[in-house]
Amino acid sequence: MVDDKWIGLTLAVISSLAIGTSTVITKKGLTAAADGTSATDNMSYLRNPVWWTGMSTLIVGEFANFAAYTFAPPVMVTPLGALSVIIGAVLASFLLKEHLGHLGRVGCALCLLGSSIIVLHAPEDEPLESVTQFLEFAIQPGFLLYCFTVTVFSLVMAYGAAPKYGRTNPLVYISIASLMGSVSVMFVKGFGVAVKLTFAGHNQFVYPSTYLFGAISAGCIVVQLHYSNRALDIFSVNLVNPVYYTGFCTATIVASLILFRGLNTDNATNTVSLLIGFVVTFLGVHVLNLSMLDASAAATDGIATALANDEWAGLGAPGERRRDSVGLGLGGGRHGLYSVLTPQFGSFDAGRGGDTVGLLRLVEEDEDEEMRPDIRISPRPV
Repeated sequence: MVDDKWIGLTLAVISSLAIGTSTVITKKGLTAAADGTSATDNMSYLRNPVWWTGMSTLIVGEFANFAAYTFAPPVMVTPLGALSVIIGAVLASFLLKEHLGHLGRVGCALCLLGSSIIVLHAPEDEPLESVTQFLEFAIQPGFLLYCFTVTVFSLVMAYGAAPKYGRTNPLVYISIASLMGSVSVMFVKGFGVAVKLTFAGHNQFVYPSTYLFGAISAGCIVVQLHYSNRALDIFSVNLVNPVYYTGFCTATIVASLILFRGLNTDNATNTVSLLIGFVVTFLGVHVLNLSMLDASAAATDGIATALANDEWAGLGAPGERRRDSVGLGLGGGRHGLYSVLTPQFGSFDAGRGGDTVGLLRLVEEDEDEEMRPDIRISPRPV
């Protein structure tokens, strides 16, 4: 008979493939539904069939993911989510035209290496014979404190930080989704154990805790999906995926350590190897994220270069001062997007370009030019 660990591994891989694909499809749906505004502000994405396709794929992936938690420990299943980051990055480079360079490919390779180490040294799942046994773990003071902290933090971020920083800092929405996701994983584990034992002939639906675990899981998942959608609506897939993976994976491992009081490894070698696998996987995700940031910086430099060329094209010959620079407060060729991005009063600073001068200097020179014709220079007598 196939060991439960390998069943969980297979389900985790299927889950990663589906979730990575769904992220890109969902992003395409959100982009198509935006229509000049944020798709999540007016819920217009609910009318977009592409978004629903992405959500359907995500549901399949999450269902496989939850089933994987039933058969395998969270410390093995969660890091394997790095495969979804790789799938998302590769598909985004083709379907969303997001750049994936050499550094990104190195990051993908590190993710695969770290995931392999984790699989080879992952511990066996905590043996649970009833849902009441899981309840004993869940009502420990340490885990209850963790759940309380996550709830308070999420409320503060959602209602305090999100209105101010949600559109400029991806960590606002991603942190909420990651932490709520870690809580949902723990209770999905309990609900999954109840379903598994019920199918094995030991009905666990006679216990109220089974329904409680299911309700908490559903509530946390709804919050998790909402805020991950918010992050995807605003930021790039290749930025959201790595950060979300790192946050979600870290929070889930911490929650699992608190809930089950350790990694449940059988020797020090497996413990050290497991930690190395975590580090290598996180490093791969970080390198993949750096490659995306480098691509973004390169695109920004290209825009700045084009704008600079446009500026010099409008300045005219060297030494020639354009009168319209007084009216614009900029070099004669600066207009359009660049003039919008430039602060109004900061644009009068001298030294922005080779021939760009400050407003005060131009006024003084104009006054000198007006006074110059009134000056009479008499020739010296010979």
